[in-house]
Amino acid sequence: MAHSSLLSVPAFVRLGIRLDTAPCGIWLALLAAALWPTAWWMGQRMLDGSDEPLGALALAALALLLWVCRRRLRAAPRLGWLALALVGAVASTAALGQVPPLVSSLLGLLALGAGLAAFLPSTVATAPVLGLSMLSLPLLASLQFYAGYPLRVITAEASRWLLAAGFEVERSGASLLVDGRLVIVDAPCSGVQMLWLGYFTACVVALHAGRRNAGFLARLPAVSALVLAGNVLRNAVLVALEASGRHLAGWAHDAVGLFVLAIVCAVIARVMHGPLGERDV
Repeated sequence: MAHSSLLSVPAFVRLGIRLDTAPCGIWLALLAAALWPTAWWMGQRMLDGSDEPLGALALAALALLLWVCRRRLRAAPRLGWLALALVGAVASTAALGQVPPLVSSLLGLLALGAGLAAFLPSTVATAPVLGLSMLSLPLLASLQFYAGYPLRVITAEASRWLLAAGFEVERSGASLLVDGRLVIVDAPCSGVQMLWLGYFTACVVALHAGRRNAGFLARLPAVSALVLAGNVLRNAVLVALEASGRHLAGWAHDAVGLFVLAIVCAVIARVMHGPLGERDV
């Protein structure tokens, strides 16, 4: 057999041992070098103003996780995850010019997450790591373009139900007619940024709490529901104030939004940091 013949060759065996025991830094450096087109595109998109640089927070969280676990990294990588990282890097490179940069960069960042998962200790869940990898992508502008309007319509409709208790409210698209006053649910009220920050909070807290993959994934629907509820509440409060003739200054408008965002992220953190259940084991 060819396989047995190769194993009988000392040089081949030594090569296999060297590859298997190569330091984590070398593998990750090679992976990062292979993904330089992704890094270049992401840097340009973050710096030219076409998207918000929130992805840098997710990258920083991954770097911090690697630093915290530096003394517990695997001497030999999990081959399945390492193979996925290599396949993802190749797919990302092959997709350049064939698909939108957002898609090829997503493949590259998932490859990076898989590369980290290959060396992180088994006590670190892989799902939040992959989640942070995806959140590293500068995608807020794209989410706003494709999902912003539907989210604004949902927010406007849910707000209409809340406001109906004290106002005469009609909805048309993403606009509300409240006691004869037209109030538009604009792009910042779509909740895209709150959605990103909610999932970022979920990933970071899950890693900090040692949440397992099953427990993390089981709590994600609650994260989505909390973000939607928080965004609707924020919009309803602001619309009610506007309809009542109380025009808020710009700083007060932002303060209401930040206050609701803080509450939502705090509740998400509590949900992710909750008692360990059977699904977490």
